[in-house]
Amino acid sequence: MGIVFGVDEVGRGPLAGPVLAAAVCWWVPVEGVRDSKALRASARERLAVAIRRACPVALGAASAREIDRRGVLEASLEAMARAVARLVRQVGPPDLVLVDGDRLPPLTFPARAVVRGDAREPAIAAASIVAKVARDRLMVRLGAADPRFGFEVHKGYPTARHLAALAVHGPGPHHRRSFHPVRSFLVT
Repeated sequence: MGIVFGVDEVGRGPLAGPVLAAAVCWWVPVEGVRDSKALRASARERLAVAIRRACPVALGAASAREIDRRGVLEASLEAMARAVARLVRQVGPPDLVLVDGDRLPPLTFPARAVVRGDAREPAIAAASIVAKVARDRLMVRLGAADPRFGFEVHKGYPTARHLAALAVHGPGPHHRRSFHPVRSFLVT
């Protein structure tokens, strides 16, 4: 089939942090790869290392500010396009890009959207693992830099702890101000 890129994103639902996308050039199959949501954190970490050793990988992101400006769907598609563009710079143009979901990012290469692709296509599953591990690590770093919100625990998702911290401190610089309930904690 030639050069196949798998693409997936993570972080559409959290109240804070970026949407992060990964593109993986699926040259060498990696044993054990499947949908990142079906794996324990330790297995995802191990597989992310194996994937990065076996396959070229690139990341793309859209910040909380960009999500607020463009909406999470458009920002997610742009993060995927950025990941693909970075991977193209590493390995050249793909013959096919497989993207998780029902929408395609703006690409100039042959591409196919695959609903539930992270469970159906190994290249997309690999991208889902790399993206999840990279975003989780980023949220741990953001939590260490600003411990008020506990990002290292909940990764920006709307847990009771996160909402309680928002009530006390108001939104921080990494919060998506267009998202409910973050909006309700803004001081006007």
